[in-house]
Amino acid sequence: MKNIIIGTAGHIDHGKTTLIKALTGRETDRWEEEKRRGITIDLGFTYFDLPDGNKAGIIDVPGHEKFIKNMLAGVIGMDLVLLVIAADEGIMPQTDEHINILNLLGIKKGIVVLTKYDLVDEEWLELVKEDIKEDLKDTFLESAPMIEFSSVTKYGIDNLVEAIVKSTETDVEERDISTIPRLPIDRSFSISGFGTVITGTLISGVLKKGEEVEIFPVNKISKIRNIQVHSKDEDYAYAGQRTAINLSNVKKNEIYRGCVIAPVNSMRNTMMLDVRINLLKKSRRIVENRSRLHLYTGTSEILCRVVLLDRDELSPGESCYAQLRLEEEIAVRRGDKFIIRFYSPMETIGGGEIIEPVPTKKKRFDENLIEELKVKEKGSNTDVIEKIIKENSKIIPSILELAKITALSEEEIRKNMEILEEQDKITVFRLKNDIYTYHKDYERDFENKLDKYLFVFHEENKYRKGVKKAEIKSRFFSKIKQPVFDSLIQSLVDKAIIKSEGEFVSLSYFKINYDDNYINAEQKVLDVLNSVNFDFKKPDELISMSFKNIKVEDLLSLMMSDKKIIKINDECITSHEVYQNAKSILVSFIKENGKITAAEYRDLLSTNRKNAIILLEHFDLLRVTKRSGNDRVLF
Repeated sequence: MKNIIIGTAGHIDHGKTTLIKALTGRETDRWEEEKRRGITIDLGFTYFDLPDGNKAGIIDVPGHEKFIKNMLAGVIGMDLVLLVIAADEGIMPQTDEHINILNLLGIKKGIVVLTKYDLVDEEWLELVKEDIKEDLKDTFLESAPMIEFSSVTKYGIDNLVEAIVKSTETDVEERDISTIPRLPIDRSFSISGFGTVITGTLISGVLKKGEEVEIFPVNKISKIRNIQVHSKDEDYAYAGQRTAINLSNVKKNEIYRGCVIAPVNSMRNTMMLDVRINLLKKSRRIVENRSRLHLYTGTSEILCRVVLLDRDELSPGESCYAQLRLEEEIAVRRGDKFIIRFYSPMETIGGGEIIEPVPTKKKRFDENLIEELKVKEKGSNTDVIEKIIKENSKIIPSILELAKITALSEEEIRKNMEILEEQDKITVFRLKNDIYTYHKDYERDFENKLDKYLFVFHEENKYRKGVKKAEIKSRFFSKIKQPVFDSLIQSLVDKAIIKSEGEFVSLSYFKINYDDNYINAEQKVLDVLNSVNFDFKKPDELISMSFKNIKVEDLLSLMMSDKKIIKINDECITSHEVYQNAKSILVSFIKENGKITAAEYRDLLSTNRKNAIILLEHFDLLRVTKRSGNDRVLF
């Protein structure tokens, strides 16, 4: 069974609402003003069962120019359009605008319904039909069936239902329920005793009663209390269904038309969009770089600035790549359609398709960027995901992060990553909680840069074991998480590009040359530390020492690493010989006497109380000794 969304379009007072009432027996005008004035102001919704068993939801959109933004909100998710044209008037200005909008939004199937058939004679009817056929050339309605209809006599109702069944059987594709669910909100209201209710067309995926969802772009977490489809309580809503959802933990004033319901953490808000813009041939407007426009996508209406990426102006009938800089956040997906209207006066001038929903800021007239946009526009999901991985390799994104950027499901991302890994285009590594990836081009680039950096470092610092890992992370991988960095370092070690010793990283072949110059310098430091015995030295007190081609800091660091000198605390160092002597004296005394006081240890070392306590506290930390009142005993 298919879930079909049928929408109406056409000029004001051409009989859209009356046609729907004839089909379903229900009134779609909800507001008192609509009924009083006899026009549809906001969206109207109803449904009916087709003879073949398919379920059809119907969206009645307003035809008046003043309410065009409401019409745009209703077009999202339509499978089939009934273009309503009054036989006594023919195609009117709003009819033309509706056709243009539907064409730009990629609506593929429609039926032309000639209403008020009873008001005209055959000769006039044939003239109107000819005019309509001429006007519909080069649109998706060029070959659409044309049904004559009268709401007064009900003439043509059976023919219309038959045409709907035929179109939905052969032309309307099943919606994708395997990807993430998305429901753009077109209405929100409160019901006493129930709370906040939203409505919209579920354009992809499946929503389940009881599951947590997130409302984008307000980033509000909520839970689905109840689902209604065609006025019946359901446990699930499927792509292609008009859906009403009762949400918990959210107030009506916290959400608005244009918000999107989707799984928690499945999308990312954006203030920019990379797009292809197509201007209508019949438009009278030229779009200049940085023009301010009205953007309509999903059920959103947002003001934006258009940055033309490969030209200074766009003329009617032309197409180009552009970046839209938005004045409010939205959450969308690659492939979503949009409409643009001129800022003032408000008129539809074009539309297009979103190529990159979460882009970086683009420079104009950059040929490489234009080529990347071409790949994203025309390529498969795998091609696009490869480009997105390449663009985001600096952060080494996880599957979850890629899913948020693309608004694809994690399973879709995983499948495409497997293809790219087999093609040796990306590197993938798996941690406990997620799978991370980066592009091979990025890998080659950072390996080359790291190799050059370490080579120069070793040339200038022959007596250092290497660069601290923290410095490598800060310089090359500042935006990635620590566990990911640790795994990356290990992968470089496994490939024998680098070696890792404690906190240091060096080129795999690098070794310190313990030449005579170094040995002589090392001995001078040991002589000083041995000469003061248990009175110790601070590292700063040795900085004034001078050695040929060796920095004192490097020498001390290397000697500590090789355990030639021992750091007792942040202020005191000593030689390994003195340190072992102090430890041996301490352990021997306690073994013989069972315990030792600070005063006894001071006297044994012939030093002051401060240095004795420093050593005792050090050995306590190492669990050589432990306190017992004012004494120390062996641990």
